This record gives sequence, structure tokens and C-alpha cells, in this order.
Amino acid sequence: MNKFCDYLFHKPRLLLAGIWRRVGRVVPDEPYLKVMFRILMGKKLDLKNPKTFSEKLQWLKLYDRKPEYVKMVDKYATKEYVASIIGEEYIIPTLGVWDKPEEIDFGKMPDQFVMKCTHDSGGVVICKDKSEFDKVAAIKKLNHGLMQDYFKVWREWPYKNVPKRIIAEKYISPEPGVKDLRDYKFFCFNGKVNFFKIDFDRFVEHHANYYDPEGNLLRFGEKAYPPIMNKKLQMPKALSKMIFLAQELSKGIPFLRVDFYDCEGEVFFGELTFFPASGMGKLEPAEWDEQIGKWIELPSRTLA
Repeated sequence: MNKFCDYLFHKPRLLLAGIWRRVGRVVPDEPYLKVMFRILMGKKLDLKNPKTFSEKLQWLKLYDRKPEYVKMVDKYATKEYVASIIGEEYIIPTLGVWDKPEEIDFGKMPDQFVMKCTHDSGGVVICKDKSEFDKVAAIKKLNHGLMQDYFKVWREWPYKNVPKRIIAEKYISPEPGVKDLRDYKFFCFNGKVNFFKIDFDRFVEHHANYYDPEGNLLRFGEKAYPPIMNKKLQMPKALSKMIFLAQELSKGIPFLRVDFYDCEGEVFFGELTFFPASGMGKLEPAEWDEQIGKWIELPSRTLA
């Protein structure tokens, strides 16, 4: 009943946000984000004196626009960028890159593989057994991903010039007894990991817990994916290594989330994210929004 009530309460906001995405396409970035922030966060966006994590992420969208950020969010180009900093051994091998699904020869693909769009988030196609692979559904999902535009919807500037392509990667098996490969998301502030996130039960009832660098549970979480404080999650074997690598990749950047996979101590790079939930995901307790905001030191404006 509580979830149903929450849904009814938030539905008008989601509908209004959907309408604004369509009618606001021609609106300049700053006023567009101010309206979207008001709709989704329920408060005014302060860009002159931003204090919270969510406010500062909007400021960074508008005023921290370095050319290298485009390569960093491109799921294909970022592999070369990341390898140049931490080494090729952490990069999942690429099987192919295409402009559209019709170019893919699925017959030449291995028995297991992963596909996703280079500019998208979440639209992943996983093939664990090609004899059971639904090619029609995969093509539909990839075509939907190609239509997504994070710049137009959320004004995330780095995505504005990312080529819309499809990439296939080697399938990395999860640890024995684990259904899906778990990723670890490290929140970095000018080259320092302050905390990390572990998602779980994604396909049942999505939750996420947050931990400090020593693996101690932090007493906050996302409203969309609420934490379970008594959930005992085993810390990854390569936690210290992943923290070191995340800090190497985030040096000199006000905020960057760096994702890794840990499979029995073997580390693989996942992706780089500048704006988790586009900076419009509510945290609970709400005071954590301001606490995390204190860790971001805003740079001078850099407009591309």
C-alpha cells in the first residue's frame, strides 16, 4: 500500500517532467534545468551559491565542460582513455562496433557476449547462451537505446557529441553462486574516494547500500533504490585495488563516479559517470545531499 501511495504521489511529477522534456527542447540549458529541478526535486535550483550534491552537479553540467569529458563518457572511446591511465589489463575486450543493429552479423558472435549503446545507460543486452538468444528483442532494445539522448533530456553536456553506436564486449562470468556480475560504484572527489555503492536484487526489487572506503555501512541511501541496513553484503576481494584505480582515474576532476567489476579478485573497468541519476535523485536522509555537496570543490568555469 505504501509503495502504491508513493507512486500516486510521484506520478504527477513524472508526468510533468515528461511534458517538460518535450516542450522544453528549445529552451537554453540553464532555464531548462531550473524547471526540471523544481519539478523533480521540489525546490529551487541555486546556481549562484550551490551547496548540495544535486545542485553542484547541475552547476558542473553547465560550467565544467572540458573536451576530454566527451571521450570519457563514450563507452567505446573511454576504453582507450582508461587504458592509457591504469593499463590495458583492466579493459573488457571489445568484439565489435556498429552504427546500427542491422550491421551486426550475430552468426559470427561468440556463444556469450554483451551489447550496449556507446551513449546510453542501462540498455544492456546480455547473451549467456546463443542458442536461447532472442535476436528480435535484442535489436528492438538496441534501436531504443540509439534513440536516447542524455543531452537533450538532462543537459548532460559530455553526451552532446558522443557518436551513437553499438558496442559488443566479451561476457565476463560472475563469481560462482552469484547470478549476475556485481559492479562497484566509487564516488570520487578530486581524486579521492569518499564512499562507494553496491546495487543488489536489481531484477527482483532494486536496492542499493553505501559504504565508506573501509567497507563500513553508511546510514543513507537513494529514495528510488532504498538501502537495506541489515543486509550483509560481502566486500569485494579487490576493494583496495579498485579504490586506488578509481582515484587514479579521477585526479583533477571535481566529481567522478568510477565503476568496476570484481570477479574473484580480477578487476574490470565498467564506466565513468559525471552525473549519477543526472543529479536529480533524492537521498534519504535529505541532509546527506548537503554533506556530499561539501566534498565537491567547484572549479572555474570552463565552457566548450
